[in-house]
Amino acid sequence: MTEQAAQGRIERAFSHDALILNAPVEVARIVAFLRDRVLGVLGRRGAIVGLSGGIDSSVVAALCARAFGSTKVLGLLMPERDSSADSLRLGQAVAAQLRLTTIVEEITPALEALGAYRRQREAIQTVVPGYGPDWKCKLILGSVLEREGINITRLTVQDPNGKTSTVRLPPEVYLQIVAATNYKQRVRKMTEYYHADRLKYAVIGTPNRLEHDQGFFVKQGDGDADVMPIAHLYKTQVYQLAEYLGIDEEIRQRPPTSDTFSMPQDQEEFYFAAPYRLVDACMYAIGHGISADNVAEAVGLAATQVQKVFKDITSKRRATRYLHTRPLLVDAAIED
Repeated sequence: MTEQAAQGRIERAFSHDALILNAPVEVARIVAFLRDRVLGVLGRRGAIVGLSGGIDSSVVAALCARAFGSTKVLGLLMPERDSSADSLRLGQAVAAQLRLTTIVEEITPALEALGAYRRQREAIQTVVPGYGPDWKCKLILGSVLEREGINITRLTVQDPNGKTSTVRLPPEVYLQIVAATNYKQRVRKMTEYYHADRLKYAVIGTPNRLEHDQGFFVKQGDGDADVMPIAHLYKTQVYQLAEYLGIDEEIRQRPPTSDTFSMPQDQEEFYFAAPYRLVDACMYAIGHGISADNVAEAVGLAATQVQKVFKDITSKRRATRYLHTRPLLVDAAIED
């Protein structure tokens, strides 16, 4: 093997070290970016952050507190009847740690008025006729590492006695469940912009790179914001910043959750179908021309399993392209 070929082989190798950040430098860079864009470019006075008790919103809140001072960051807690009590508790805890002003906006009445729960229930009743208001549910995907062929989303329901069952969903039923559930993210974002308008603050988004790239957000919901300060960071890197910023260990140890359905559910079973550390590694590898064989050796999996994750990442990018699309214009409406 020539020296040049050997060097090329080294460059294509994968190591988890590639995802290690210089946390102090990255925090300083993001804080400077926030100050410049929010105060300068957008001309706003502070920041609105929706607090979910999760790692992403906690890190974003901490970054905003450093950028604008705690008195110029409003933390919004927006529970609804299906939310985990831990989300509200941990969201309040991080706000207290950062000394942020908070407002609790209970969005259940708005969702009821819009028919969000009713529309979801009606869709589920087409496949589980006995499903009622006192039942619980969640959507699940099988592991991408184990599946053969297309991964189909299934519905798990739990009756009032605690008995669970899982059924496959026809496409139209799946779409209606998702459409009804998406009201939650859209009502939250509408509430964030209400407070942003009255305070002349900017709405700060919380999606990380994994969520943003793979379309794990709702259009005009949690996918909307004035600034998204961590959308360039892999989930692994968000955890690194959380440790540096001193985010409470309970939040750092909490599994990533969607907190969208009435049954407990983590992001892996709901959408990503693989552990976030593995998806991070595979996404990095795809972006840097690293082969599945090299990733497999580093993560301790078979190359065929890593190839399945590669394929899933590419498939999600293709399927969610619509979510990233801005309104399409016949002609440019504003001259540069």
